[in-house]
Amino acid sequence: MQDTLATAAAPRPAIAVVGNPNTGKSTLFNTLTGLRQKTANYPGVTVERHTGILKLESGDVQLIDVPGSYSLTSHSPDELVSADVLMGRIAGQPRPSAILVVIDAANLRRNLFMATQVMELGIPVVIALNMIDLAERRGIHIDAAKLEELLDVAVVPVVGSSNTGTQELKAALADAIQQPRKDRASLVPDIRKAAAWLLAELGDSTGELTTADLERALIDKDSAGEQRLIELAGDKASQLLGELRAKLAPGTSLAAIEARSRYGWIDKTVLQVESRTERQRTFVDLIDAATSHPLIGSLLFLTIMATVFQAVFSWAGPIMDSIDALTSYMSQAVADRLPPGALSSLIVDGAIAGVGSVIIFLPQILILFAFIIFLEDSGYMARAAFLMDRLMRACGLSGLSFIPMLSSFACAVPGIMATRVIPNPRDRLATMLAAPFMTCSARLPVYALLIAAFVPDITYGYFFNLQGMVLFALYMLGIVGGIFTAWMMKRFALRGPTPAFLIEIPPYRLPNFKSMAIRLMDRGKVFLKRAGTVIFTVAIVIWALVYFPRPEQLFVEYENQRIEANATLTEAALEKRLAEIDNREAAALIEQSYLGRAGKFVQPLFAPLGWDWKVTASVIASFPAREVVVAVLGTIYAVGNEVDETDRRLLNRLRNAKNADGSPVFTLGVAIGLMIFYAFCLQCMATVAIMRRETNGWKWPISAWLYMTSLGYIGALLANQLI
Repeated sequence: MQDTLATAAAPRPAIAVVGNPNTGKSTLFNTLTGLRQKTANYPGVTVERHTGILKLESGDVQLIDVPGSYSLTSHSPDELVSADVLMGRIAGQPRPSAILVVIDAANLRRNLFMATQVMELGIPVVIALNMIDLAERRGIHIDAAKLEELLDVAVVPVVGSSNTGTQELKAALADAIQQPRKDRASLVPDIRKAAAWLLAELGDSTGELTTADLERALIDKDSAGEQRLIELAGDKASQLLGELRAKLAPGTSLAAIEARSRYGWIDKTVLQVESRTERQRTFVDLIDAATSHPLIGSLLFLTIMATVFQAVFSWAGPIMDSIDALTSYMSQAVADRLPPGALSSLIVDGAIAGVGSVIIFLPQILILFAFIIFLEDSGYMARAAFLMDRLMRACGLSGLSFIPMLSSFACAVPGIMATRVIPNPRDRLATMLAAPFMTCSARLPVYALLIAAFVPDITYGYFFNLQGMVLFALYMLGIVGGIFTAWMMKRFALRGPTPAFLIEIPPYRLPNFKSMAIRLMDRGKVFLKRAGTVIFTVAIVIWALVYFPRPEQLFVEYENQRIEANATLTEAALEKRLAEIDNREAAALIEQSYLGRAGKFVQPLFAPLGWDWKVTASVIASFPAREVVVAVLGTIYAVGNEVDETDRRLLNRLRNAKNADGSPVFTLGVAIGLMIFYAFCLQCMATVAIMRRETNGWKWPISAWLYMTSLGYIGALLANQLI
């Protein structure tokens, strides 16, 4: 109890970890914190917050992994969050006692730009000269002691992927958090003085903003930092900013002046600490040349992507089957031990089935992200994005959108999670909205059932099978729908130019497998915690709609039929007759359930599509997860819920289903319309949940659901009316 009170009274010191992208910052963070870390979102934005506990000799400290950036400029709310972390303005998170700046030793000049900005914040700084081994292999030699002398901060050479230098880094960080804050001379003193004057002139209207904040607002025109200052201080701030810029930078910009001043100082520093020798070409250079070649690189890319696709689509199959078998076993075990009734059904059909519907996605997610993390950390992902940029640019996206779109053919859930590799918010959102159109594995049972039931098995020539051609057409329909959606979103709702595709090509390196495992575990926990809760809740709701009410008269009727069968039939015939009665009872129960009543209630809305109440009810039931439609149809048509898309009994029931006037329920137009509906409609609560989690709100998931459902309805309507 005393320890708890002491911890509450004296929170751990915090150290922020900053650096440019591709400096190995996340790998070093994982090496320092191990499993003592957690992930959350910053309040109000989709930027992830990674925090961990770093054990030092002086005590534990909190390590905060700040999103990677090339400078302290804040042109987006996400980048503004990074600045707020450094200034201690994030609710529930202390201001850093020190800052760890991670620098790529092979790109010292570029990395020092942000480092000099950070050092002027007045917070003690430690520089980790990371990937020093790669720099040495490339003939780049850095005098760390001399650099430390010139910067007047601790500089520690490290190799984050192999734990080299981390003990020295921990010692330097322990010293840094004990140092007092002190002002440091600015490399742009005139701008610093102007920012101090501006702060004094605006007074209390600037709230908690500091001289450093106003300096960034002054330099970075049209940035998120400037917009926040104007929101706080009003038109006066806007007027003074314009006057100061005109005075300090006539005919140019303060950003250009800052760049010249900082790089002028940095160039002099690098000349004193860095030397280069002729490097020898290695096998890695040959790999780099091959993967960057327009033709060879494209073929290698297709091979790698085919492997990833195959892994997510097929390799996860046995694991998913095992999860499904375990779920069935647990359901049967509980059913055998509990008397029939609402409690047994809630646990078996609601809780266990709900948990199973969440966990069954996990193998696909983990396999996909294992590949993505490996490709990212090895340096290949940047090259792949570069190769695919021209193709994706045709629909308003960049090359970074290709892998999430491709991944969605297996499952849109990991595909949407994979959009985190896209830095541009508009491109990322457009990719998220397009991803669910890709034909995922959950659509295949529906397609297989409807194609087998209503498309003739005819082969033209030796290769073209009609059923296969219809399946291919459905895949292409999803692709066209996704591309059209991305194109429309970028032209209207997410209007804005496709940003110039500038990407740093990092050197090839062997990923740190410990860091990979930590990040992989983190992705799995995020999915289970955030998406899983929504999916589980919806599963319970659907169970209740299917289970209730339970008319006593209906049970009496079918129990009398069982008594009659037992009295008149022998073993083989009796078993068949009892199974038939059970299936008919289940069909009658679902017709009387709230789900069946809902199907009948909304059926007039879907009557133009040619659907009766049975089709409507099955579609309603499949909104949480479209693959359940096969089992629901099996129950409704009194075949039983233990059926799959190849079950002959269900196929025959669908083909022979009649309306009240004797006309067939499933005409060719209705069947094709139903396939089009499933191709477009967003019938996957896991996808909706993960989209809500990734966009940090319900606006876009609901919009996507309404948009895709409307497309599905219109497509089914046209098919029924025209075919």
